[in-house]
Amino acid sequence: MPIFNSGGNSQSGLTIADDDNVINFLNPDGSNGKYVDARIALRNSDVYSVIFQLSSDLANGRLVAESSRTQNMLDNPTVTANAHAFWQSMFAQLLLSGEAFAYRWRNQNGIDSSWEYLRPSQVTPFLLEDGSGLIYNATFDEPEIGVIEAIPQSDMIHLRLMSRNGGKTGISPLTALVSELSIHDASNKLTLTALARSIMAPGILSINKGGLLDNSMKSARSRQFMQQMNDSNSGPIVLDDLESYTPLEVQGNVAQLLSQATWTGAQIAKVYGVSDSIINGQGDQQSSLDMIGNNYIKALTRYSNAITSELTNKLAGNITLDLRPVADPAGDSYANTISSLAKNGTIDDNQAVWLLTKSGYFPEDMPKSTN
Repeated sequence: MPIFNSGGNSQSGLTIADDDNVINFLNPDGSNGKYVDARIALRNSDVYSVIFQLSSDLANGRLVAESSRTQNMLDNPTVTANAHAFWQSMFAQLLLSGEAFAYRWRNQNGIDSSWEYLRPSQVTPFLLEDGSGLIYNATFDEPEIGVIEAIPQSDMIHLRLMSRNGGKTGISPLTALVSELSIHDASNKLTLTALARSIMAPGILSINKGGLLDNSMKSARSRQFMQQMNDSNSGPIVLDDLESYTPLEVQGNVAQLLSQATWTGAQIAKVYGVSDSIINGQGDQQSSLDMIGNNYIKALTRYSNAITSELTNKLAGNITLDLRPVADPAGDSYANTISSLAKNGTIDDNQAVWLLTKSGYFPEDMPKSTN
């Protein structure tokens, strides 16, 4: 196993042994060893839809810390973007490549000042020779920073999904879709070709009693007829008794090609653990609460646990991700639950009002009841 030498730094490490695609997920065509950036992966409309919705809903949840200093960092993680944009970018990258990185810039006292989002292609993790932890090489976009070697594990936020090497690195969900995406691309090309050919031949002009025509005469009559169609614009076409014209239609097999994308969308949704209604547009036929549902919240919880586990490990105190704003945007379901608890005597009215005020359902300056 090759050794990573960090120059003058006394730390050295071993490359993490698994396979070539642990860190960077496969190209859709199945080629190995190449990083595929988000622009390419997101050209697939189904992938874009599921990634956008999952990352947006995870970012809509609220990260909650026990420490006020840590809470402020989670609420304002970067100087280059707002908090929602930063976290959605982190979560989208996690969903795309199975990993997401952020470098922790700290002041002289070791306190976080800001975090910098890093693409997986910018970061290479290594295992320390004694197996006591990971170190990272990172290439920054800023020319003044360049490459930083042997970054300690504590200075890197490293989110990852399912792993094949004990949690050191993550696996992209897209690796399970290589065949499906290849079939999807081939189907798109075939459909475009079929449509192009159907457009190239707008119809059939039959010569009923003209006898046998050679190829040159057929071509000449076809050109004359097409010129007649162009000259007439949207007006009627005049034919004599010896000719008949039959326009072509898009045949059923071409229509079937257009509908083949449905099953690939279902496969993509299955890999990400959500209903295919999330990406095929049927979700608009339901209410927001029905569309979210328990199954969708379960899917978000699977990803949120991977996120909060890393943040809890690197930051002070326990970190949780409150998904209630996602499941119940208006807070009505929560209010109904609190109201039921108050009616049943589980909590009294003052406790109910306190809970609803704490959740933001009631404003902090709401006047007290005179009853």
